[in-house]
Amino acid sequence: GSEAVSEQGPEEEAEDRLKEHMDSLLDKSAKTRQAALQNLRLALSSKTLSEFLLERRLTLTDSLEKCLKKGKREEQALAGIVLTLLCLQMGSGPEGEEVFRSLKPLLVSVLTDSTASPSARQSCATALGMCCYIAAADLE
Repeated sequence: GSEAVSEQGPEEEAEDRLKEHMDSLLDKSAKTRQAALQNLRLALSSKTLSEFLLERRLTLTDSLEKCLKKGKREEQALAGIVLTLLCLQMGSGPEGEEVFRSLKPLLVSVLTDSTASPSARQSCATALGMCCYIAAADLE
């Protein structure tokens, strides 16, 4: 009897870690946000998480928007990469289109900002191109 602690499977543990990383995107520390973006990048590029992300896409989109707006250099570059992976995970349906539509103006803004770092601009250009290819309903 003293094993009253619930045993979580690897799936639940992975989801809990992802939730923690998503929460860390709102931290005041840039280093914490960058580490969270790095961990999300690894998670999204190694496993299909569309069901998990479907429920949390708006939260993640809002967090990525803040990272792109207020972040500097590395944070913006990582946010662009995570956004690209999020778009890939959401696919060409209405959810992917919604994510792309909400962040497209910001991606264009960073891309055309001559004061943004080259890595941030390159990352946003890649995100814009990939998300447009995958999720844009409007052919133009």
